[in-house]
Amino acid sequence: MSRASAAHALLSIGDVLGQLREEFPDVTISKIRFLEQIGLVEPERTASNYRKFSSADVDRLRYILAAQRDRYLPLKRIREELHALDTGEPVVDAPPRLGGPHRAPNADALPTAETFARDASRARLTRAELIEQAGIAEDALAAMESYGLVSPRPGTTHYDADALAVATAVADLADFGLEARHLRGFKTAADREVGLVQQLVTPLRSQRSTDARARADEVVRELAAGCIRLHAALVRAGLRR
Repeated sequence: MSRASAAHALLSIGDVLGQLREEFPDVTISKIRFLEQIGLVEPERTASNYRKFSSADVDRLRYILAAQRDRYLPLKRIREELHALDTGEPVVDAPPRLGGPHRAPNADALPTAETFARDASRARLTRAELIEQAGIAEDALAAMESYGLVSPRPGTTHYDADALAVATAVADLADFGLEARHLRGFKTAADREVGLVQQLVTPLRSQRSTDARARADEVVRELAAGCIRLHAALVRAGLRR
């Protein structure tokens, strides 16, 4: 291929986003930039410093995103797998090659970083709508609120998708005899995790650059997903003892 043809085959970051969005609806430009910043993908740069991605770069991104979504792998493990694939070493449980077929998403999968990229605040539910959609009674919602499990969006009387998810989960646990008062420990533990994550990303968020803020947002999502994986693993291990 001539140099001109090779240059024409390279893709902008927007083109890459367009190719990935169908399979990974939650992927963003910030996510792609973050993966570049931590060295998992290394696109070429033009004389004007614009990113240009090859088809191999796109395959590499697909591998990373699928590993997070389908196998819940942390970035450290993905980095190790990519290094092994780059050097021709065998990788246990990995897809046969970069760009190969990927498994369909598991509806029961643990949340990944992409899960936390969704903006739950866009939903605007009234109190009556929340009660109806969660399938709960007014007194059940009042109990959830009294124990700090559910609350309206700050400064409003509306509830978002996160409030609906919490209310639904609490309602499901109520079928097993667990009431809102029994679940205060979950909220306390979640608040501690949130505080730890915020403490870790404060230095990044204090920087003024757009890239730093985007990286901080991505780190928050990675840490959140990691906390969920750890919690699930600890509960699973405890129940199997």
